[in-house]
Amino acid sequence: MSPARDLPPATGAWREGDPPGRRQFLTVPGELRLEAGGSLPGYRVAYETWGKLNSDASNAVLIEHALTGDSHAAGPAGPGHPSPGWWDGLIGPGRALDTDEVFVVVPNILGGCQGTTGPSSPDPDGKPWGSRFPRLTVRDQVVAEAALADALGIERWALVLGGSMGGMRALEWAVGLPARVDALLVVASTAAASAEQIAWAAPQLHAIRSDPGWRGGDYYDAAPGEGPHVGLGIARRIAHVTYRSEPELSERFGRHRQAPGDDRYAVESYLDHHADKLVRRFDANSYLLLTESMNDHDVGRDRGGVGQALSRVTARTVVAGVDSDRLYPPYQSRDLAAGIATAGEAAVISSPYGHDSFLIETPQLSALVKSLLG
Repeated sequence: MSPARDLPPATGAWREGDPPGRRQFLTVPGELRLEAGGSLPGYRVAYETWGKLNSDASNAVLIEHALTGDSHAAGPAGPGHPSPGWWDGLIGPGRALDTDEVFVVVPNILGGCQGTTGPSSPDPDGKPWGSRFPRLTVRDQVVAEAALADALGIERWALVLGGSMGGMRALEWAVGLPARVDALLVVASTAAASAEQIAWAAPQLHAIRSDPGWRGGDYYDAAPGEGPHVGLGIARRIAHVTYRSEPELSERFGRHRQAPGDDRYAVESYLDHHADKLVRRFDANSYLLLTESMNDHDVGRDRGGVGQALSRVTARTVVAGVDSDRLYPPYQSRDLAAGIATAGEAAVISSPYGHDSFLIETPQLSALVKSLLG
């Protein structure tokens, strides 16, 4: 492999002309007015589906991905999809989301970088939005998803579920559009971002914006190796520590070196690996935009507070936390469940893997899904 090809691209975003893979696309015309005051002159949503919508559209399930996820929740890696499905064990014939029975829809988030309109997308003049892309909130992202549901003929979801940032959007669906959600599963998430979560995000945002390759957000014409991959990689390293637990890192890596003659500790090599993977499949501007929308997340904003907002939920609800999660600690799930009249006591996913357990503990997640679809 030549050195130039081994360098990370200016952006890992899916771009026009790349293989579409399993993606389908919906173009929504007309101005989208945004909660923070900006607007978009129309937008596109990339999404994937599994199964078949039944005659009365009553079997549709909406899955919401987390910060660096995308629409490819199930299936192998391949052209257009650099990674295998992130919830593959949950989706398919005979699985908890049995695609012989339900119609699964997974959109890429508005502001993302895998086919849905975001900073790396072309503006009406054909140039990447870059620094001109407007600020988004979780509510804006749900508005875009509601347009997709309308286009698919889905008036009410049988189930909306998601973990982490996906849980924020799932909750916003149930609070903002309660008549359109029959059942709700929120995993490892919260009703409002906490000071500590915002604090963990702050050095990640600074790392990207301090990278000379970021160029104020307008780096899309940069040559390989000249984009903001250093800052994005640092942000990923910081984030990934919060996604796992201290006992797991200690058990897996201890104080071992990566290899004889390698000055890095094994845990450093692990973080380097995840940073390198992300910069090749994600976009720095989307990372900034989506992280700030997570910071802004508060279902109680302009609704009389969190308690008043949660009282709007009518969906049958399960809230679950992870006992080893240090980023979204279990008390947030308990508080969220206590505020929703249709939720019982918060479920507990027992795992040593920390926040990432919502991607790993498939049997425990499957049981929660089945409890709502049964």
